[in-house]
Amino acid sequence: MKNNRSHFKLIIILFVVCTHFISACNKLDEEPIGLVSPETYFNSASQAESVLVSATGELWQIWNDYSYGWQYFNHDDQLDGGNLNISYTHAEELWSAHWSSLLNINTLLKAVNAGRIKNATQAEIDLIVGQAKFLRGYNYFMLVRMYGGVPLYTDKIDDPALNPLPRASVAEVYNLIVSDFQEAAAKLPNQWSADKKGRPSSGAAKGLLAKTYLTMATAPLNDASNYAKAATVAKEIIDAGIHSLTPNIEDVFLLQNKYSSEMMWSFNSNYEDLSTDAQIWAPSEWSGWGDYPVDPLWESVWPDQPRKKAYLVTEIDGVNYKNWENKKPAVRKFLIPNISEDDLLNSAATYNCPIIRFADVLLIYAEAANMANNGPTQAACDAINKVIDRANGHVINPLHPRFTTAMTQKAFDDGVIEERSWELCFEFDRWFDLVRKRILKDKSPRYVANFSDADYLFPIPEKDLRLNKLLIQNPGYATP
Repeated sequence: MKNNRSHFKLIIILFVVCTHFISACNKLDEEPIGLVSPETYFNSASQAESVLVSATGELWQIWNDYSYGWQYFNHDDQLDGGNLNISYTHAEELWSAHWSSLLNINTLLKAVNAGRIKNATQAEIDLIVGQAKFLRGYNYFMLVRMYGGVPLYTDKIDDPALNPLPRASVAEVYNLIVSDFQEAAAKLPNQWSADKKGRPSSGAAKGLLAKTYLTMATAPLNDASNYAKAATVAKEIIDAGIHSLTPNIEDVFLLQNKYSSEMMWSFNSNYEDLSTDAQIWAPSEWSGWGDYPVDPLWESVWPDQPRKKAYLVTEIDGVNYKNWENKKPAVRKFLIPNISEDDLLNSAATYNCPIIRFADVLLIYAEAANMANNGPTQAACDAINKVIDRANGHVINPLHPRFTTAMTQKAFDDGVIEERSWELCFEFDRWFDLVRKRILKDKSPRYVANFSDADYLFPIPEKDLRLNKLLIQNPGYATP
């Protein structure tokens, strides 16, 4: 999905003229002759696809949004520096990015529904709609987990600026997410051609659908019937055999594997459209800036295994991090050898950030199957043990043993959550596991003094509360 966005600046200016969704469209009494508008722009599949690029670019761009957005999730137990003193301005950038992305997507879908895309086959239209529904489902999936129920702006709503909506319920938002991912899974291909790698596939849509069901089974909806749905969809992906784990843990995040069969969908970067400089991850001992150091307490409970060495930096030239300047471990996933030394020196980061990996699907299945069947099945054990075996370098590790059906349901469930913490670290996943399992207080002991149930949601930005009087602030945050 991600290419050079310089060709699409006109589209971004057209569709995203303000930072927040409620003020995104301003009416003009007159339209200058020759002005590009939503009514005149969409007349080819390539123009429609450029809007999909822009919608994705709203979420992942150098030094902005999720490309530098780990700071908004440092109140978890993985990154150092959080304290659960969440301010009323917290994550405003992410809120704006999602609504800007949604505005692009819904404008595109309106054009499709109006039949304005000419000279395109039905198959091409289906691919456009499938990608748009995938991105819309993803945007709302992130919003509902961060903010709870939000207004549901879709392609059926004309001019959001003139049609302010109240917050929909969490259940209503999830209903749209499920519908969008289901339609995306039906319309998208199993695999794209080599010249279109990085676009969301049917498997990616199913992976996020399974993750959606798993989240619906836990807080705040707590509808346990969704465990079986999550297990069923995840099993479909596993049985299809299209996706697989990268065999060696050291190779998972190598640049040449950024589009491997394990990486189902990622935020993509290349030399024309870079990621934020990789120095944000490196400690000063590695000529880095150390913007996102690892919490030493979290590192200390991680069992010794090849995966830990592949995903974390705990020593440099034989010197342990406790003797470094900041005395904090570092994230290796997006560093050497996953970025070349030349690129590191030249601030040319082209790493991808995965949003759904096959390892995630295996862990979703293990958790969901265990909960749906009142205890671990052999299939659930087999799924998580594939992840554990690779983490251990395919040898027996007494410090991190394989899972068995002799485990209790709770022990298995607790173990899956820890496995997710280690395997999916720094992939915008841990915070949401802490939230949906309601274990933020348990896993962040240093933050207990600042904890309240209000911490499970982020604040609605003050500007949007002023512009849309129908919005209601989340508990624990100030209302203007």
